[in-house]
Amino acid sequence: MEGTWSFGLAVLVVAVAGMAAVGSNRLSERTRIPAPAFFLVVAAVAVDLFPGLRKLSTATVQDVVTVALVVLLFQGGMELGWRRFRPEARAILSIGVLGTFATAGLLAAAAHFLLGLDWRPALLLGTALAPTDPAVVFSVLGRKKITGRTGVLLPGESGANDPVGIALMAGLLGTSTGSVLDTAGHTALIFVQEMAIGAAMGAVGGWALKVVMRKVPLPAEGLYPLRTLAGAFAVYGLTTVVHGSGFLAVFVAGVLLGDVRAPYKREIERFHTALGSLGEIVAFAVLGLTVPLWTFTAEGAWTDGLLLAVLLAFVVRPLVMASLLWRMRLRAGERVFLAFTGLKGAVPVLLGSYLVSSGVEDADRLYDIVFVVVVFSVIVQGSLVPTVARLSGVPMRSVELEPWALGVRLRDRPEGVARHVVEDGSDADGRSLDGLDIGEDTWISAVVRDGRLVPVQGSTRLQAGDEVLLLTGDDDEKCAGLFTARRS
Repeated sequence: MEGTWSFGLAVLVVAVAGMAAVGSNRLSERTRIPAPAFFLVVAAVAVDLFPGLRKLSTATVQDVVTVALVVLLFQGGMELGWRRFRPEARAILSIGVLGTFATAGLLAAAAHFLLGLDWRPALLLGTALAPTDPAVVFSVLGRKKITGRTGVLLPGESGANDPVGIALMAGLLGTSTGSVLDTAGHTALIFVQEMAIGAAMGAVGGWALKVVMRKVPLPAEGLYPLRTLAGAFAVYGLTTVVHGSGFLAVFVAGVLLGDVRAPYKREIERFHTALGSLGEIVAFAVLGLTVPLWTFTAEGAWTDGLLLAVLLAFVVRPLVMASLLWRMRLRAGERVFLAFTGLKGAVPVLLGSYLVSSGVEDADRLYDIVFVVVVFSVIVQGSLVPTVARLSGVPMRSVELEPWALGVRLRDRPEGVARHVVEDGSDADGRSLDGLDIGEDTWISAVVRDGRLVPVQGSTRLQAGDEVLLLTGDDDEKCAGLFTARRS
C-alpha cells in the first residue's frame, strides 16, 4: 500500500502543478509576461529547491520536448493552412531559411569577438539561438489576434525556421574538427538532405492523411482526432527514419490539412489546439528542470547571456529582418513589429541541450547562455510586444471566448456550403453584401460578428473578423479570394 500512496501523492503534485500552469495564463494576461516564462523559471527554481528533480536525464528531456514540438508544429501548420500559406510562401521561406542562417552567422561573430569563444562553439551557439517561437507572442497577446500579412508571416517564419535550425545544428554536430571547407560542405549536404526529404515526406504524408480523413469512416467521434494525431507522429517517425527533417514534415503536413474539409474537422482542430497548449507547458517545464540557477553566477552566464540577448533583440534581428523585408510591400509599422517579435522559446533550449549531450567543448556554459537569452526574450521582449504592436499600428482584432455552441450534424458532406473569415484588407472588408461579386448562384446565409448574428441584408457592411457562411453551387475558390487579404 505504501507504493500506492506514493503514486497517489505524485499524481496529486503533477495535477496541482498542471492546474497552476493552466491558471498562469490569467496571470499572463494581467502582467503581459508570456505564460511560458512562468513554466521555465518556476521549473528552474524548483531544481534548486528540490535536488531530486535533477535525476531527469538529458536524453529523456530531449525525447519529451521532441514529442511536444511535433504536436506544436503540426497544430501550428493546421492553424496556418495552405490557403493562407501559399500567397506568402516566398516571403516565409525567405525569412525562415535565409533569416535563420543570417541570424546564426551574426550571433556567431558576436560570440567569437565579444565572449572569446572559438569559431565552432560560437557558430553552434548562434545556431541554437536562431529559431523563433510565435507561441510566446500569441500567449502574451491573449485574445488579440494579429490580422493581415503579419499574422501569416510570423507563425509561418517559426514553422519554417524551427526545422531549419534543428537541421543546421544536426549538420554542424555531425562534422569533425576538419577544415572550414570540409565542415561547410558536410553541413550543407546534411542540411539539404534533411530539408528535401522532410518537405517531400510532409507533402506525401499530408496527402495521405487527407485521403484517410475524408474517405475512411470510424465508429466513434472521439477516434477521429486520435487518428490525426497518430498520423502526424507516423509522418515524423517515417521521415526521421529515412534521414529527413521530421519537424519540417509534420509542419508541411499540418499546413496541407489546415483547409481540408473532413468529418469532425472542428473537433480535430479543437483537440490539437488543446494538445498544443499542453505540449507548450510540458516543453518549457521540462526544459526548466535542466538548469540549476546557482551555477550561473560562478560561470558568468548571466552577463554573457544578457549581452547576447540585447544584441539579438535590438541589433541582429532588426538588421536581418530589414535586409529581407525591404522588397516586400509592408508598412513601416509591420516591419518594426516583425523585427521585434522574433522571440525565443523551447527550440533554442532544446538545441542547447544537444550541445551538452554531444560533448561539445564548454557545453555547460553555452547551454546556460542559451537559457538566459530565452528568459530575457520571453520576459522582457514578450512583455513589450503589446506596446510595440499598438505603437506600430499592427492590425489586430479581439477574439472573445464563445463557450456555447449550437450546431447541426449531417451524415454526408454538405456540398456547396463554405465558411470564411473576412481578413483585414480583403475585397470584402468594408463592402456591403450587395457589392460583393459572388455570382448569381451564391448567397450569404449568415454573418457572425463578435459572437453575435448580424442581419443579412443588402446594405449590411462586412468588417474584418466577420465569419460568413455561404451557400454556393459553384466552386468556392472564387468566393474565397474575396475574403482573403490582397497580397503584393
